[in-house]
Amino acid sequence: MRAIRLAILFAILALSFSCGAAAPAFAQDKFPSRPIKFVVGFLAGGPNDIVARIFCDWLTPHLGQPCVVENRTGQGGMIAAQSVISSPPDGYTIMFVAPNNAIGQTLYKNLPFNHVRDTTPIAGTMNLTNIMVVPPSLPAKTVAEFIAHAKANPGKLSFASSGNGTSVHMSGELFKMMTQLDIVHVPYRGSAGIYPDLLTGKVDVLFDNLPGSIQFVKEGKLRALAVTTAKRSDALPDVQTVAETVPGYEASVFYGVAGPKGIPPEVVEVLNKAFNAALADPKIKQRIAQLGAVPTPMTPAEFGKLLADETEKWAKVVKAANLSIE
Repeated sequence: MRAIRLAILFAILALSFSCGAAAPAFAQDKFPSRPIKFVVGFLAGGPNDIVARIFCDWLTPHLGQPCVVENRTGQGGMIAAQSVISSPPDGYTIMFVAPNNAIGQTLYKNLPFNHVRDTTPIAGTMNLTNIMVVPPSLPAKTVAEFIAHAKANPGKLSFASSGNGTSVHMSGELFKMMTQLDIVHVPYRGSAGIYPDLLTGKVDVLFDNLPGSIQFVKEGKLRALAVTTAKRSDALPDVQTVAETVPGYEASVFYGVAGPKGIPPEVVEVLNKAFNAALADPKIKQRIAQLGAVPTPMTPAEFGKLLADETEKWAKVVKAANLSIE
């Protein structure tokens, strides 16, 4: 009997040790079990970086692991994209997705990857509008008057941008393409250098991100002709959309999240739910509103379709404008 009792005791102890060993292994398998790297293709302090850090600050306590922003600059965000696409598809390296990704697919020749084919869509985050502004000295108070003025002065008007291939640039190129206007593109290295020239009339029009121009508009230093989104902006409800004059025009600045191709669906689900929960948080909503943006919670499939649609749309504009960067 003693031998039987000892055998049972050893069996119970072995089972308890086995269960104890399995618990940490299960915890390690639960996502996330280590820090998440959120890669941004632009410098710290820029709009993309600011938005990424807003979400990382929220994700860190809610997912129980640090979310760390890594800035990998160069080639309009293409270097950052390639670094993420070539990472292990485990959900621990994700990328900030914006119009530069959709535009860059056609703009940059011989890319060794494809944003649509080689990524796993995770979530949408927000939409930001661009705004069409002109100096008060320009004799155009509406989009229709601007078009008439430009047609009367072919090749004499210029539109500024924060650089080739940016959403600011492509918003202007789309406008040119749809109105068949002859206006000259003047690229700058970022938006900051544009305003002294725009305010003094050295350049004639800018399609900048709303936060960059709104204070000049409110102070009467610039005239807002239109916003580029399909609907009017809550920040400037009296300013018309470009589409009210040029039907079909739309140039939203979309932000979202993706990772390398092949991330397990259960990991994508965890991340998607986390980003959508962040977008439902009143504090995050307030931060987004302060940026002049609107939240855009999406399923992974919805964001994947948005990226594909935007890539196709901007490919047409890039080709029509005969733009190319090696």
